[in-house]
Amino acid sequence: MRFLCALVALGLAAPGAGAVPVATPAPTLVVLGDSLSAGYGIRTEEGWVALLAARLRKEGYGYEVVNASVSGETTAGGLARLPRVLATHRPAVLVVELGANDGLRGLPVEEMRKNLGDIVAAGRAAKAEILVVGMQIPSNYGPAYTSGFAAAFGSVARAGHAALVPFLLERVALEEANFQADRLHPVAAAEGKLLDTVWPVLKPLLHPRSRAAAAAARAGNP
Repeated sequence: MRFLCALVALGLAAPGAGAVPVATPAPTLVVLGDSLSAGYGIRTEEGWVALLAARLRKEGYGYEVVNASVSGETTAGGLARLPRVLATHRPAVLVVELGANDGLRGLPVEEMRKNLGDIVAAGRAAKAEILVVGMQIPSNYGPAYTSGFAAAFGSVARAGHAALVPFLLERVALEEANFQADRLHPVAAAEGKLLDTVWPVLKPLLHPRSRAAAAAARAGNP
């Protein structure tokens, strides 16, 4: 009987002894934005989203960064694309950088606010951490529109319990040399300042276990 029990025990233990650990897929961080995130007028690898991916690697976070940004995109366009983005990439973190084109076209602030709110709600329903990246527009649009536009991002973030970067261009807006000839899009040399504006707010949303997983993956693949 003891011999039989020993054989049974060995039979149960053997498969586990030789099992190969299954690698856990890296969590995904998606940036849903417009030309300011798509890298308009510069090389893709020079944009702040590409610099973010490099910083995540350098600091040991195991996130895969997906840049789902499209030049000229409005909040309505981003909302229309969002279901496919969520289904395809299943982001752990969703960075929403939209609204600049709504403002440049003078679209109603309430419409923009609703679209952004719907984006945040959909991201939340998909179990993603959300970061809303705000924008400001020139004062020549009138004080009521300008102030309402800037305030919309904060109200959306508060209502959706999302993190907020109030103004993506905060560190570059006052220096003309930071912009391309169109005076709208930053030059490559200024993109690091955009990342430095986003990073302090984004970092707390990153799961520390992603660093441990990345370290384990490196240890298993020298």
